[in-house]
Amino acid sequence: MKFQLSKKKPKVLLAMSGGVDSSVAALILKKQGYEIVGAFMKNWSDTKNEIGECKWREERAMALRIATMLDIPLITLDFEKQYKKQVVEKMFQDYKKGITPNPDVDCNQKIKFPLLIKEAKKIGAKYVVTGHYARIKKTRKGYEMLRAKDETKDQSYFLYRLSQNDLKNSYFPIGDYTKKQIRKIAEKNNLPNYNKKSTVGICFIGKINLKDFLKQKIHPKKGKMLSPEGKVLGEHDGIYYYTIGQRIGPRFGIEVERGKGQELKRWYVAKKDIKTNTLVVAPEGHPLLYKKEIILKEPHWILNTPKNNQKVLARIRQVGELLPAKIEYKHKEKSFKVTLNKAITGVSEGQAIVLYSGKIVLGGGVISFN
Repeated sequence: MKFQLSKKKPKVLLAMSGGVDSSVAALILKKQGYEIVGAFMKNWSDTKNEIGECKWREERAMALRIATMLDIPLITLDFEKQYKKQVVEKMFQDYKKGITPNPDVDCNQKIKFPLLIKEAKKIGAKYVVTGHYARIKKTRKGYEMLRAKDETKDQSYFLYRLSQNDLKNSYFPIGDYTKKQIRKIAEKNNLPNYNKKSTVGICFIGKINLKDFLKQKIHPKKGKMLSPEGKVLGEHDGIYYYTIGQRIGPRFGIEVERGKGQELKRWYVAKKDIKTNTLVVAPEGHPLLYKKEIILKEPHWILNTPKNNQKVLARIRQVGELLPAKIEYKHKEKSFKVTLNKAITGVSEGQAIVLYSGKIVLGGGVISFN
């Protein structure tokens, strides 16, 4: 793929993580004539790599290597204090309440975009650029966000709480590319991270054992584990460590007994009662595992509030299935209810539910059941 050099364009602040997506975003904009200042965000220094070094140092070294190759300056922005307070502490608080939060959504809304936009203004940059797989479209009424061309990598789920100001000041240059195309561009231009694995796990923290991570702040508290009929099956070490829809078994520290002649089925967390510290589990296919009606709390609409009884597509996890649904406004409760066409499993309070009209991201909210 060839890039045409054009006349000099505005200065931008480009978030560089050391990964291939932000590196190719920098390459594309560099060849288009933008003046780029790279920015590496140090938000979490506790995660170590295989040799015991702080993971962020390794990532920053790669970001610096790419920046040097592209002849752009790289600054390091330390947002760790804000990240720990506004994202990590909130995550612990939510798990203590027995709900399953989405720290990546909080990170984008509270840390990444507002703080980067603030830094961009300081240096006279017109836009903040990131390697997100999503698209921004300017309309007469304001800014819309669209899903990425590559549906398997679409990141709009994590970006649904961005404001009009965030979108006005941001640019996602790889939203019209597939991941395969991005890797090809990186390889053709000799970027050393062209085949680097995509990051997984919690934003800036990475892949961790969530239970061990939560135990730093939330101490074990044994309680009963019940069947849907109320039979005591065993005990757990704290409902905070388990999420709705999670398969249970020995690797989670829980054993499910079976009677003589009973077929061994897969069992899943169906319900959590924070008041009694009780975990209800159910075998695969049990009605208790399925949800069709969802209360959407803390709504955030990107440009327009959906119409009452509007048909939408709903997503309850990143790159999860787009589920046909209907949204209606409950006037008495002053909340929105989303009714899925078909009941699904694995819906947990605290998770994000994001709604779409075609490719357009309408917005979303936090899942609740009452």
